[in-house]
Amino acid sequence: MGAFGGGVASSGNVCGILSGGVALISSLYSKGNLEEKDDPRMWRLSYKLFKQFENLTESFGGINCRDIARLNWSDREATRDFYKNPDSRRKLCTQLCGDFAFVLGEMLDRERPESP
Repeated sequence: MGAFGGGVASSGNVCGILSGGVALISSLYSKGNLEEKDDPRMWRLSYKLFKQFENLTESFGGINCRDIARLNWSDREATRDFYKNPDSRRKLCTQLCGDFAFVLGEMLDRERPESP
């Protein structure tokens, strides 16, 4: 899952937080083999999660890592500063990750069957 960082392989594209969340939903609800069908919740929850992420990242100007971190991942010095400087935008990424995890957790809790 680490290669989702930096917008999938440090490309600056779609934020790895969103990719990781969709991967988790897919691992829970996709088919296990070619004969099975995907659980429809996989598509519904993934779309819902995507929309939630759009809302969370609206102030950043988009869902791409380059919009959120505002970092050229191929610039080694800038990347080093991103990780080592406590005032870098990494704190925003960390907060976004926590907010997103909370949203995802709530969403999955609502899908859990009721206990008898």
